[in-house]
This record gives sequence, C-alpha cells and structure tokens, in this order.
Amino acid sequence: MESAILSPREIRRYGKQIMLPEIGIKGQERIKQASVLVIGAGGLGCPVLQYLTVAGIGKIGIAEFDTVDETNLQRQVLYGSMDVGKLKSIIARDRLNHLNSLVSIEIINLRIDASSALKVISNYDVIVDATDNYDTRYLINDACIMHAKPMVYGAIFRNEGQVSVFNYNDGPSYRCFNPEDKSVQQTVKDPRPADVGLIGVLPGITGTIMANEVLKIVTGTGVVLSGKILIFNISGNNYRTIKISKNPENFDKTAIRNRFENQ
Repeated sequence: MESAILSPREIRRYGKQIMLPEIGIKGQERIKQASVLVIGAGGLGCPVLQYLTVAGIGKIGIAEFDTVDETNLQRQVLYGSMDVGKLKSIIARDRLNHLNSLVSIEIINLRIDASSALKVISNYDVIVDATDNYDTRYLINDACIMHAKPMVYGAIFRNEGQVSVFNYNDGPSYRCFNPEDKSVQQTVKDPRPADVGLIGVLPGITGTIMANEVLKIVTGTGVVLSGKILIFNISGNNYRTIKISKNPENFDKTAIRNRFENQ
C-alpha cells in the first residue's frame, strides 16, 4: 500500500483501521488531514481525546482552562495523583503525545466565551462539546452555526448518557433539541453532572461514542447521529434513539450575531 499523504510508519500503525473496506487508505488520509477541537478535557473530553489521538487525527485542539482536582481522578483518566493542581491542558497534551507522537496537539488554555468562541472554533473542521453547562453549549452551538461546523455533543446524568451531532448536513442544532427558553417543555432532560453522582465508566462510554461520531464525520462513513439523539442507561443496558426536529429560526445568523454582541 502506498500513499502520498501517509508515511510507511503511519500505514503500519493504523493498519487495522485501513483494513476496513469503508476506511482504507483514503479514509485514513482524511483522518490525518482532519482537525478537531475538543472543548473540555474532563470526564467526556478525556476518552474523546485519547481515541482521536490513537486514530490519527492530524490536528487536535484542547480548549481547557481548569486545573486537576483530586475529585476528578475517579473519571478523568488522562490524569493521575501527581497531577493535582496542574493545568489539565498541559497534562493532557503530554499524555496524548506519549500515546501518539504523530499527531499535532494544540492547547488553548482559556475559557471559551463570547469573546473567544468564534475565533477559536473557526480553526477546526469538527467541534466536540465535552462541557457540562448550558451556557457554554449554547455558545459553542451558535459559533458552529456561524462557521458551518458540525458539533458533536455528549452529556451524562447519573447512569444515563446522551450523544448527538448538531449542525451537520442541514440537520438540527443544539437549540432545536434544548431550547434556551426555559418555558419550553423539553422532551428529554439535559443533564448537569456536576449536581449529581456518577460512576466513572459512564463518561468513558459516552466519550468513546462521541469519538466514533467524529471519525464517521471525518471519513464520511456509517450513519451519523444527526437529527437524532442516542440515549442509553448503563444500569439497565437500555438504548433508544429519539428524533430531533429542525427549527429554522435557530439558524438566523443575524440573531446569533446579536447574541454574541450582547454577551
């Protein structure tokens, strides 16, 4: 096998992926040429970062401003006891470089807010929302719409995980799934894991599925979770998919621009 983009070492390293008919050399080349921004390097972000790194994504950005706390260690598997008090972005980068030195890891050691979101998100092909609060998710969603970037979403609540892809191939947005107007009745509760307990494997499972969605988007293979949300419960081994309808009003760029200016 030869490739103008992949080195012999890369062809050897990613051989098991390349063997898949739907991936092949061309698919692995797309993976290498892709850039992915992961916002949040916590419970969800850690497995996303690990699997995208070992898969060979060419450029991975880590947007994370927080430091490692001992309470993180139960689920944030990139960090260890000796990392407490250190910046997550730097520790994560070093761990990922150890996993795969062929991938370019960029760190963005700041909070993604109205002043930074549009600029930062513009530099990547796919955006992964691995955060855990409403305000940041709306912000990421709006910035993705402005730059026509797909947003891979994941959330966890006790024993339940959720994964979807927004703003992809004319599909719905995060606001279509979870309107910001709190008077609108939601079909599915958008969880806030900081308020409740959870077992450490849940973000691992959820983040792994999120990484798989990224790889499907990048390679153009499989069925992407656009227009639907996968909901699963690891206690009862229950899996279901709910459809999401698109609301065109959520894609009004003038309204989105006004929201950014007023924040």
